[in-house]
Amino acid sequence: MNPGTSEMHFVASLDAVPEMRGVLTLFEGVATGAADGWARMTGRPAAVLLHLGPGLGNGLANLHNARRAHTPMVVVVGAHATHHERYDAPLQSDIESLAGTVSGWVHTSGHPRDVAHDAMGAVRSARRDRHIATLVLPADVSWSDGGVPAPPPTITSPTEMSPERLQALVPLLDGDATTLFLGGGALTERGLRAASRIVAATGVRLLAETFPARLERGAGRPAVDRLAYLAEAAEAQLAGTTTLLLAGAAAPVSFFAYPGRASDLVPDGCTVERLTGPGDDVEAALVLLADRLAAGVEPVLAPAAVPAAPEGAITARTLAAAVALTLPADAVLVDEAITAGGGLPAATAGAAPHTLLTLTGGAIGQGLPVATGAAVAAPGRRVVAIVGDGSAMYTIQSLWTQARENLDVTTVIVNNASYAILRAELHRVGGEGTGPRAEQMLDIGGPRLDFTELAAGLGVDGVRVHDAAELTAELRRANAAPGPHLIEAMFGP
Repeated sequence: MNPGTSEMHFVASLDAVPEMRGVLTLFEGVATGAADGWARMTGRPAAVLLHLGPGLGNGLANLHNARRAHTPMVVVVGAHATHHERYDAPLQSDIESLAGTVSGWVHTSGHPRDVAHDAMGAVRSARRDRHIATLVLPADVSWSDGGVPAPPPTITSPTEMSPERLQALVPLLDGDATTLFLGGGALTERGLRAASRIVAATGVRLLAETFPARLERGAGRPAVDRLAYLAEAAEAQLAGTTTLLLAGAAAPVSFFAYPGRASDLVPDGCTVERLTGPGDDVEAALVLLADRLAAGVEPVLAPAAVPAAPEGAITARTLAAAVALTLPADAVLVDEAITAGGGLPAATAGAAPHTLLTLTGGAIGQGLPVATGAAVAAPGRRVVAIVGDGSAMYTIQSLWTQARENLDVTTVIVNNASYAILRAELHRVGGEGTGPRAEQMLDIGGPRLDFTELAAGLGVDGVRVHDAAELTAELRRANAAPGPHLIEAMFGP
């Protein structure tokens, strides 16, 4: 939460409700991102409290990421007292319109007797439809007498695939002209094991969405390649596909439009089918399909395999090797390394079993908050966050909350003193021959950010490393010690 005057009655009530844990953040984007991380790890709606329209506006980028992750979340936004709205006070704004850009459900409570009922409606909507439900609470509606309890929401269980639908899908899964494309709830360990059995029995191809909300990975679990970020590489992965079966994923499109390239990544002539519809259980559907097509077939599991201890400069390859080599069993790996993290998927495929959380909506500044929320949700599991220097500065305040809550988070900030991804994108859109003024807009090295000092100022132990051996040693130390730690990895441009 990051509350203000209109939410003080909410804050005052926390001591009367010990079952609710209040986690303070210094910026609304940290609050919304942490709620996203918490909900991804628990599968249950997280709640976040924001102050009026500007507070909601500050949290929108990570609410956008949460929407793309299909994260269940209840966003409570305080509003001016109803009798105060007509004065157009400085903080007055159109909260409902702002909320509508990221929410699947928006409602403003009009009377104290409705507040509990409306809150349960928000929880029901968030859980049932796996989206953001925003409840706007005018201050006088919240602080006035007349509130009454409401029963907890009744949640309808997901529906199972019908025998008719199961029978219709069987002929589609035959040979490598079919690609089974996984996302969302299909990327649980149970879903992946079922998908791996289907692949082993039928020879179809298997891919996962580029930026999964949550993916179970590592030794002893089925490995799945993710669709490439670069459109031309994704086209190569999908080439020859005549049937694309979507299991919890959307049909693939290019992240951006590029001159002379198609935005739709589905190959020409390819038929797109959906394994499940709205409200269906995609994980259960994969299991039913596997039992029908691959009875007695075992999934193919990734063997334990980690790179050798890396040496030399910190590069994308040595960074990935150090992370894979030191990743604790059952860790949560948060990847917002952007360009520097290119080696992580391959290097960690055979690492200790872990959960991967990625940048679902592309709005940078997600890594540190999501790691914070994941650590709150999963005490006893080490969270390892790999974050680019540009991304880290969007929500660096997360470190303060990690220190305050004594969360077990190891943060590696890759300091290459640039928005390296934008340098690549500049050339991809045809911006060749740029001069020093353009280059200066992508350079954050003057002055170079000092994350070790920033971490200390926010209450987190930090250390700077210059080579891969140092990085490996510090990762081992940080992952073995309680509480939050930061490693600043000095990376070449």
